[in-house]
Order: sequence, then structure tokens, then C-alpha cells
Amino acid sequence: MLAAERYEKIVSVVNQRGAIRVSELSELFQVTEETIRRDLDRLEQAGRLTRSHGGAVSIKDDQQPEIPYFEREITYAEEKKRIAQAAIKRIAPKDRILLDASSTAWYMAAEVPDHPLTVLTNSIKVATELSSKEKIEVISTGGLLAQRSLSYVGPLAERSLDTYHVDKLFLSCKGVHLDRGISESNELQARIKERMIGMADEVILLVDSSKFGIQAFTHVADLSEVDVIITDRRIAKDTLEQLQDRGISVITV
Repeated sequence: MLAAERYEKIVSVVNQRGAIRVSELSELFQVTEETIRRDLDRLEQAGRLTRSHGGAVSIKDDQQPEIPYFEREITYAEEKKRIAQAAIKRIAPKDRILLDASSTAWYMAAEVPDHPLTVLTNSIKVATELSSKEKIEVISTGGLLAQRSLSYVGPLAERSLDTYHVDKLFLSCKGVHLDRGISESNELQARIKERMIGMADEVILLVDSSKFGIQAFTHVADLSEVDVIITDRRIAKDTLEQLQDRGISVITV
């Protein structure tokens, strides 16, 4: 079991029981108590539960916490890599593109060929990955550092985006709902992604199939703002048909 899968199961068990001891989790997941303690520390840092003496207790919070980058990086990793590879095929030399701070955008940055491009990003990870590619001009927004996502957010980052216009935006999100649109885990992430959408000729949404049907805490944009969705083949058939009926091009990989 991947660590990210264990994290989700731990949170589920804690929420179901209200509280649980380290020894019980260790036996349940067949890992050492030290591993469980590290897991609980990380989940507490992510705001997903509260540590107690000898275990953990559930928390109730209306605002969904932003998942730390180290966890997002390995969750649905294979699907995200295939989505990233399909997204790269939509980039032409000399394009001006915008990459958000999603793990899928980081996979794109790692694999995009070193040909003339201008890449604007609010992601430290994306900018660092592109720094070794001599033909790609990288522009970082700056702003308030969101430590869990290693991204720049806030008014300074948003004002920086107002200076530019891009051909294509590649972004992800926490949830995609057919009626309520795209949503994010918190206000700061939602606002900067809303600003990104407004400055791009073409909006390309990169989401694995687990994101559909989810409404996260803060609304980003309606689906009418999206031109293309790249997702994996596990997307539900009725969801795929409804998206296509709305004129959204859907690519499955």
C-alpha cells in the first residue's frame, strides 16, 4: 500500500471511530507504530486530524485542508503522468503557457522538451524543474508562499498575473462538478486560479477521474470557462457524454 493510500484510510478510520490508538492503527495496517506516528504527524500538519496522547482524534472543519505536495505527488501518480504527457502534445514551439502548482503540471515540466517556450508559473517546483532547460524562458509570479503546495498565492501573485497574457493555461483543481464547476480547497488557491483562467486564450483542465463529482470548499469557475479536459479512462461514461454535450473537448488517456 502506498503511503498516500494509507493516509486516506487512516483519516477515514479516525473519522468513523472519532478516536483511535497508534497500536490499533499499527495492527490494522500492518506497519510499525513508529510509521503510524510519522503518518499521524504529517496528517496533523495537513489539518486532517488531531494528535492525542497515544493516538489521534477526528476533527470537523468546513474548509477542506490543502493536501501537502509530498502527498499529492504520489496520489494517482501514473494517471497524472499520462495526463501530463498528453498535455505536452498540445504545446507548440514559441507558445506562451501558464502552469499552475499542481503535481500534474510538475510532471509536465519534467518531461516537456527543451524548445523555445515562455512558461509563467506560480509553482516553485515547476520553476525549479524548468530551470535546467536553456531554451525555455521561465517567469515566476512571486507572492505569498503556500507551504503545503509550494505555490505563490495572494494579492501580489494575482497582480503579477495581470501583467501577462498566455496562449494556453494548464491547471488542475480539487473538484469538478457538472453543475457547480471547478472548485479548490481554499480561497487563496481558488482566487489565483480564477485569475489564471481569465488571462488565457485556451484553458486546459488536467484532472484524474477521481476529481469528478467533487465539490470542494471554494468555487473557481464554471465549466463553461474550460475548453479541454484531459483525464484518465476511468471517467464515468455519463459524465463524459455530458461534458461533450456542453462543447468541452475531453481527451482520455
